[in-house]
Amino acid sequence: MPPSSSVPLRNVALVAHVDHGKTTLVDALLRATGTFSDHAAVVDRIMDSNDQERERGITILAKAASVTWNDIQINLVDTPGHSDFGGEVERALSMVDGVILLVDAAEGPLPQTRYVLSKALALGLPTVVVVNKVDRQDARPEEVLDEIYQLFMDLDADENSIEFPIISAIARDGKAVSGIGMPGEDDDLTPLFQAIVDTIPAPTGDPDAPVQAIVTNLDASEYLGRLAIGRVMQGTLRRGEQVALCEEDEGQNPLRRKLTQLMSFSGIGRLEVDAIRAGDLFIVAGFPEVEIGDTLADSVNPVALPRLTVDEPVLRMTFGVNTSPLAGKEGQFLTSRHLRDRLDKEILGNVSIKVEPTESPDIIEVSGRGELQLAVLIETMRREGYELQVSRPEVIVKDIDGTKHEPLERAVIDVPDEHVGTVTQALAPRKGRVTDLRPGDTGRTIVTVEAPARGLIGFRSQLLTATRGTALMHQHNAGWVAWVGDLPTRKGGAMISDRQGTSTGYAIGNLQERGEMFIGSGEAVYEGMIVGENSRSDDMMINIVREKQKTNIRTHSADEAIKLVPPRAVTLENAIEFIGDDELVEVTPQSLRLRKRILKESDRRRTNKK
Repeated sequence: MPPSSSVPLRNVALVAHVDHGKTTLVDALLRATGTFSDHAAVVDRIMDSNDQERERGITILAKAASVTWNDIQINLVDTPGHSDFGGEVERALSMVDGVILLVDAAEGPLPQTRYVLSKALALGLPTVVVVNKVDRQDARPEEVLDEIYQLFMDLDADENSIEFPIISAIARDGKAVSGIGMPGEDDDLTPLFQAIVDTIPAPTGDPDAPVQAIVTNLDASEYLGRLAIGRVMQGTLRRGEQVALCEEDEGQNPLRRKLTQLMSFSGIGRLEVDAIRAGDLFIVAGFPEVEIGDTLADSVNPVALPRLTVDEPVLRMTFGVNTSPLAGKEGQFLTSRHLRDRLDKEILGNVSIKVEPTESPDIIEVSGRGELQLAVLIETMRREGYELQVSRPEVIVKDIDGTKHEPLERAVIDVPDEHVGTVTQALAPRKGRVTDLRPGDTGRTIVTVEAPARGLIGFRSQLLTATRGTALMHQHNAGWVAWVGDLPTRKGGAMISDRQGTSTGYAIGNLQERGEMFIGSGEAVYEGMIVGENSRSDDMMINIVREKQKTNIRTHSADEAIKLVPPRAVTLENAIEFIGDDELVEVTPQSLRLRKRILKESDRRRTNKK
C-alpha cells in the first residue's frame, strides 16, 4: 500500500552502539516485509555505516527507511550517538514518536548510546528495548537487561519510561521473542513489529487542517536540485498545490511555489506520491532556498512552526589553502574556491557547523560542536581528494554577567579498573575533575568527569593510547564555566627541518636522542616542516636530510647498522592537539604533516621581533 494513503503509521528512531546489529536488524525488517531486493541495491547509501563510522565506532549521519507490516507503515530513522553530532540527533528525534534501543547481549549498553537515549527521554519518547545477538556464546542477556534498567535510572527516567517492552533477537537470522529468551527455529520478527505498534503511538495531527511541515534535513539530486526532508505536522502536502516557505527571517514575505515533486520513503528508496498526510515523512523538490528549520505552510494563511534548535558551536578553527612546498602533489581539490564550495555544501545539511570568512580569502573559519565533529569533517574532505591546512582549535568564549566564560564538557568514560588512575592523572593538568565513580561491567569502571572544553582537546587520543584502545569515552556540553586560566601545553618544542629534501636514516639516527621523531627515513620534507618533538621546551632547527660522507672510514662495528626508533604515529586528532598557535597541520589525501605557519626561519625571527 503506498505511503501516501491513509494507512496507520508509526515513526521510530533506532538507537544503538556501532556493531550492535542496527544495520543487520534493518536488513531483517526489510526482508521480513518483502523489500529486501530494493535494499540490496543501495544498502550502503542508507543504514549501513560509512568508513569513518565503522573506524571511529560512531554514527555520524541520520538516515531513514520505511517498511509496511500488517498494513501499518513504520518509518525507521537512524540516529548518531555522539554529542558532537547533536544537530543530527535532534533533527532525527523531531521526526519520530518513539525509539528502539538496540543492545548487544554480550557487551551491554555502551556510553555512546547514553546521549541519544537521554535526548529521547527528555522528549518523553517511549522505548522498545531489543537485546540482540542472544545466540552469542558469551551472551549474558539477564545481566545486560539489568544494565539497561540502570542506564534508564541514571538518566532519571520516569516510571512510564521504565515500563518498556523487552525483545530478545537474533537480527542476523530475522528471529525474535518477547522477554528474555532464545528465539526458536519457527520464530520471526513478529514480536518486534507488535511491540513497535503497541508501544509507539501513532502520530497526531489533523490531515484536514492548514498544512504545516517542518524541514529537518536537506539532500541534493542531480536532476531535482535541493531536496527538503522532514515531517508533516498537520494538514496534507499535495502535489500540484501551492505552499508557502516560511524562512528564518520572519520579516520576509514567504515564498510561494507549486509542489511539482513530492516523494515519500519506501523501503530504503523514495517513491513519488500525490499526497502526504499529517504524521508522515516527506521529500520535496522545487525550493532551492529552503534551509533546515524552515516550514512548508498553507499558501493562503502561512503559519511557521517553531524552528529546530541545536546546541551552539563551542570550538572553531581555520581551514586554509595548502601553501606548503608539497602542495598539489597528492590532492585533487586545491583552491580556496574548492574549499568554500565544499564547506557551503556541508552547512546545507549540518546545522551545527558554522562557516565564516576571514580577512584572508584563502582562509575560512569553521565552528563546530566539538573536536571530533571537526576532525570527522576534515577526514571526510581529505578522503574526497581535498588538500588543506588547519589550525589548532580554540574555544568560543562568552561573557556572562561581565565575566569571561568558556564551554564546560561532561565526559562518561568506561575503562578497565587498572586504568582508573590513568584517567584521573591525565585529567588533573587539564583542570578536569571526577564527579562520579561507579562499577561497570566485570573488571571495568564508569568514570564521569567535567572539564573545560579546552582541556579535553586531544584527551580522547591520549586516553586510547594510555589504555591500549580499551577505553570508551562519550562527552557532551554541560554549560559554561568561568575561564579557568592557562592550561599546560606540550612539554617539548618542535624539531623543525631547516631545508627541503628527503629524510635519511643517518640523520635520524643522530637526532633521535634529542627527541621523538614523527617521520621515518626516505620521506619528503621541507623547510619549516615539524618532523619531531624536542625533549626540551624550545624549538630546534635540524638537518634531517643529512647523509653520511662517503669518504668516511668505518672504525667501529656500531657503524654497520643504524638502529632507528619507530617514529610516533601521527593521527589527525593528536596532530591538531600538538600544534601551537604558530603552527598548522597540512592535510592531504595521502599525508598528514605538521608545519610552522611561517616556513622560513629568518621570516619567523623577523615576525617575532615586531
